[in-house]
Amino acid sequence: MDLKNVVESKSDKASNKLKRIKEFLNFIIPSCIGVFLFMTPIYFNNQITIPVAILSRWFQNSLINFLPPVIFLVIITTGIGTVITKVFKPVYFLKNKFLNNLFNVSLAWVVVRIIAAVFIVMTFYEIGPEMVYSPYTGGLVFEELLLILFSIFFFAGLFLPLLLDFGLLELIGMLLAKFMRPVLKLPGRSAIDCIASWLGDGTISIILTNRQYEGGFYTKREAAVISTTFSLVSITFTLVVINTVGLGHMFLQYYLTINVACIAAIFILPKLPPLSKQPNIYIDGTPLIVEKEESIEGVSSFSRGITAAINKAKGKSLLKIIFVDGIKNVLDMWFAVIPSIMGIGTIALIIAEHTPIFQILGLPFVPLLMLLGVPEAMTAAQALIAGFADMLLPAIMANGIESDLTRFIIAATSVSQLVYLSEVGAVILASKIPLTLKDLFIIFIQRTFITLPIIAIMARLFF
Repeated sequence: MDLKNVVESKSDKASNKLKRIKEFLNFIIPSCIGVFLFMTPIYFNNQITIPVAILSRWFQNSLINFLPPVIFLVIITTGIGTVITKVFKPVYFLKNKFLNNLFNVSLAWVVVRIIAAVFIVMTFYEIGPEMVYSPYTGGLVFEELLLILFSIFFFAGLFLPLLLDFGLLELIGMLLAKFMRPVLKLPGRSAIDCIASWLGDGTISIILTNRQYEGGFYTKREAAVISTTFSLVSITFTLVVINTVGLGHMFLQYYLTINVACIAAIFILPKLPPLSKQPNIYIDGTPLIVEKEESIEGVSSFSRGITAAINKAKGKSLLKIIFVDGIKNVLDMWFAVIPSIMGIGTIALIIAEHTPIFQILGLPFVPLLMLLGVPEAMTAAQALIAGFADMLLPAIMANGIESDLTRFIIAATSVSQLVYLSEVGAVILASKIPLTLKDLFIIFIQRTFITLPIIAIMARLFF
């Protein structure tokens, strides 16, 4: 081999090595930023949280006077845009993929968006029946929940692609497939959903799950199971709940209890209908392909994961993903989910506050609570069933209960119930995840019956 060929060969090797380094950096840098933002616990203002939550809180506090009018306009615009699209069918809206997905919804969601628009007008201007805009119904949804979610959706929409689009899930999926698939019948990448919500917020996990389902990475069953079992409540919110019932000094015992109860639900709930009845097919109708995660002889899971991650990130621009795709994600979350929460959440809270429905529905829990030796069982049962409307409602209702044991049980169970309508349930219903309102109520009852005995038994150890 002459000198010229040797030089060219070395140049080619150097060029290929530089190319591989660039491809690896294109995977590792965005993924590390995503892990830092969504999955790195930080002790901030005397509580454990994650950077995205800190950014969301800063965003909310900085724009506290501007956010309510903006949310008002988002809900009104969604309602008007949906009615125009369904009634007049403008060609531009129907041909534009983004606008068509946003406004061309089913009849049920048209009704929800119209109701949300009516509710936001009544709440914003405090007109009409007070039960709609009171601080415990529409006022609670608008002035507290939506302000928080609006801010969370902004940063989640912008930065979730760092977890989704640059190969991290491919790597995690390969590494955890040998545990997740045989033990939980779920893909390895679903572990990210749990970690994101455990450290951050349950709605972040549902958004992440829905994106994966729409992208063809989860089947109908997997998406349904993950969104109703893995979307655990953040550490931050559990602190709010336990302090609301006046037992903040017992946070460690409380959080241990929640984790044990929720882990039990993860193993039991998917074996019961309606989750067990969900078909294992992808959104396009194709059946589950487990082979995607099967091992290859002589190649480690880590090596395959790194290769898959680099291939996923190849050719993608960080700035484009954040500022083009990310902004589309933000708008989709704001215009599709925010009105749903205003409509469904307000209705649920009106029912809880102004009708005896939850009192009646709570009656089946009374014998179980009495069997478990829980004091003030009747009041506790009403508080527990109210959790279907909003997760904080049981804790608020528990303030009138004298027994520390009962308040502890209510606080732990309300967090473990998970699928409350004012937020998590509404986000699930507004997503493509194949679960109905009836399914969510059944899952809520199942989670209560599964977690309540475990929580009551553990509570006895601490009182």
